[in-house]
Amino acid sequence: MITRSGILQAGYEHILLECRYRFQSIIIIMKKYSSVLILLVLGSLLSTGAQDRPNVVVILTDDQGWGDLSINGNTNLDTPHIDSLAKEGISFARFYVCAVCSPTRAEFLTGRYHVRSGVYSTSAGGERMDLDEVTIADSFKAAGYATGAFGKWHNGMQYPYHPNGRGFDEFYGFASGHWGDYFSPPLEHNGEIVQGEGFIIDDLTNKAMAFIEENKDQPFFAYLPYNTPHSPMQVPGEYWDRFKDKEIVMRNRDPEKEVMTHLRSALAMCENIDWNVGRVLDKLDVLGIADNTIVVYFHDNGPNGVRWNGDMKGRKGSTDEGGVRTAMHLRWPAQFKTGKVIEPIGAAIDLHPTLADLAGIETVNKKRLDGRSLKPLLLEDDPDWKGRIIINNWKDKISARNQRYRLGSDGGLYDIKRDPGQRNDLSADKLDIAKRLQAAIDRFKTNSMKGYGEDNRPFIIAHPDYKYTQIPARDGTAHGAIQRSNRFPNCSYFLNWVEPKDTITWDAEVGESGKYQVEIEYACPKADVGSTFQLSFNEAKLTGKITEAHDPPVRGGENDRHPRMESYVKDFKTMNLGVIELKKGKGTLTLAALDMPGSQVMEFRLLMLTRVK
Repeated sequence: MITRSGILQAGYEHILLECRYRFQSIIIIMKKYSSVLILLVLGSLLSTGAQDRPNVVVILTDDQGWGDLSINGNTNLDTPHIDSLAKEGISFARFYVCAVCSPTRAEFLTGRYHVRSGVYSTSAGGERMDLDEVTIADSFKAAGYATGAFGKWHNGMQYPYHPNGRGFDEFYGFASGHWGDYFSPPLEHNGEIVQGEGFIIDDLTNKAMAFIEENKDQPFFAYLPYNTPHSPMQVPGEYWDRFKDKEIVMRNRDPEKEVMTHLRSALAMCENIDWNVGRVLDKLDVLGIADNTIVVYFHDNGPNGVRWNGDMKGRKGSTDEGGVRTAMHLRWPAQFKTGKVIEPIGAAIDLHPTLADLAGIETVNKKRLDGRSLKPLLLEDDPDWKGRIIINNWKDKISARNQRYRLGSDGGLYDIKRDPGQRNDLSADKLDIAKRLQAAIDRFKTNSMKGYGEDNRPFIIAHPDYKYTQIPARDGTAHGAIQRSNRFPNCSYFLNWVEPKDTITWDAEVGESGKYQVEIEYACPKADVGSTFQLSFNEAKLTGKITEAHDPPVRGGENDRHPRMESYVKDFKTMNLGVIELKKGKGTLTLAALDMPGSQVMEFRLLMLTRVK
């Protein structure tokens, strides 16, 4: 059998001779044995290569800062399992992502700057990657890998923007951005709404480990985009108890801006993440597949609060060093040296081409990638590696980074090696460097940002290749007095529907004509029961009536360790409206009141369409 380790030890000539021998053997077998035996032998020989290909596990955390790991010098917490990835594998000294969530995810998935892929926001449709983009999961799936994602997607909810439409066979988690409650929240499994079990990160890890075990005998690609330490600041009691009264020794560069309940919550959430990373690593060990599994760990942006971060300037939302620098650890025991630190800069855009290259598979994306394969840096002692410039942008903030200097969005030039806090502007003294970095920014604006933020894409509903369509309040437009439960749309719902003439609409496109079962998630106090409403799309109409009271309290606050910014949530009631027949095409999906006997129509969270066979 030609093993992966054998290939690495052999020269190319030996490999060719071995392959020739294999195929000659097949010919002999074909002449000598029955067709059934031929198929068995061929299957065995061909499967050998698949088994030798490495598995891949990518762990991406949400709003964790570079400084939120003990291996980076923070003594306020202990992250031994994440630290072990660096000690047993390879770390990047300086690795870069985007300033906020959705853009980083898009850049990791596509290998391209997010502005090229249609991503310009974190909600209400602006987080979607264009449908002509190809993801890293597409590449691995095309190569025969089992693919699964478990966690916060944040790059589109409705299929084919949904993870199941972007190369992932299996998805468990939530497709929108921040979520309102982390303890047994409503989630989804391949489009179907299900009830989560326990603390969300523990739950996501359980599902990911089950996927890994199910696919242990074939190559798999598992993506774990955890949603902590993003707010709301919720964490199980055993972790909170470690930090609620703990003395904080490592302090931010501006300690007067630290908010201790938020800081302590984030650190507690990071230790919970570490425990779950340890569970994944243990699972790989128990299954005997750790040696041939590439594990990648990084964050999606800088910290979501003011806390220690190595004196760097900036946090989440900033394109300064502290807003876009992340930890990056990779472990592959069969191939990587231990404890290696790579000095050349890398970025999220590099991971798609890098992991494909390491796995020996094709990148099926035919568009020009902005990232490059980091394989030479990972496997070679003295690679021929050219310097580069990495662009970081978020809305009107753009900065550029070469190996040593950052040109900030303020126009200042900073020596990051000596001045991570970006206190000393060197643009006047090092004018040539500043000009080169500015020229790179100008090229980026010209080549990549045309049409940035312009969006006429409708929300796709009733796609022919998918059974379910979730249509949340998050993506809707409220008219009249109707309000969101919170200014951040992702986990919000609509309330204050007190005028019968007011409506909720979605700019939509039906993907396939057909009949669809419609369910609505609502809340309504007893005094307001009786409203009649209509769902319409072009000529199609479906009428419903609120006949049962459902007035649950908001929840989530009981688990908050720090006051939240996000909407609280409710346990909405699901009502079956019946079947609507939709025609393929564009139009406006409208939810309107026909009769309102009480003081309001209802509170609204979600429409669910299910194709009727």
